[in-house]
Amino acid sequence: MSGKHANRANDDIGGTSERELEQPSTKDGGAIWRIARDSGKLDLNSSYAYLMWCHDFADTSLVARVGDDVVGFVIGYRRPTAPDTVVVWQIAVDRSQRGRGTAGALLDALVSRLAENGVRYMETTITPDNAASNALFASLAQRWSAAMDRAGTFDAAEFPDEHESEARFRIGPFVEAPDIRSMSA
Repeated sequence: MSGKHANRANDDIGGTSERELEQPSTKDGGAIWRIARDSGKLDLNSSYAYLMWCHDFADTSLVARVGDDVVGFVIGYRRPTAPDTVVVWQIAVDRSQRGRGTAGALLDALVSRLAENGVRYMETTITPDNAASNALFASLAQRWSAAMDRAGTFDAAEFPDEHESEARFRIGPFVEAPDIRSMSA
C-alpha cells in the first residue's frame, strides 16, 4: 500500500468521518510535536526534530487524519546497517482518538507499505511500565503471525539524565499480510 488510503474510524461522531493514513509532510511536524507533548509518555523532541523527521524520514512514517486534523502518527527509519528493518522511533494518538484502533492501523499500514520494499522486521524500544505500548506491539506481532523477541535493553545507567530503562524488541519476519481492512486493532 503506498500513498493515501482510508479506514473507517470506529465510534466516529455521527459515524461519517473517515480516518486517512498517509505519509507526513513538514506541515504536519507541529501537530506531531503537539501529540507527542500531550501524550505524557513519550520523550519530547524539539519541534525542529519533528519537522526534520517529516522531511527526511517521511517514507518510513505515517500520520492519521480525521478531516484536516492530524490525530496520530508513527515515525520510524530503516536501519542503515539492516535495510530489511524499520525502527519505530515514536507512535502516539491524540487523546480524542484513543481506543479507536488508530495506533494499530498506523502500524499495520506502515508494515504493509514497507514490506513491499523489502522490510521484514520492526524494532522498537518500550519502557517496562508502558503497558499500552507493550500490548500494541504484541498485538501487531500476533496479527502478522510474527515473533516478538526481546533484543536487549538500554539500561537506565546508560542515559545521561533521569530515564527509565528501555527494552528493545524485534518483531518479524513479516511474511504474509493479514486482511487489515477487516481489523479494528
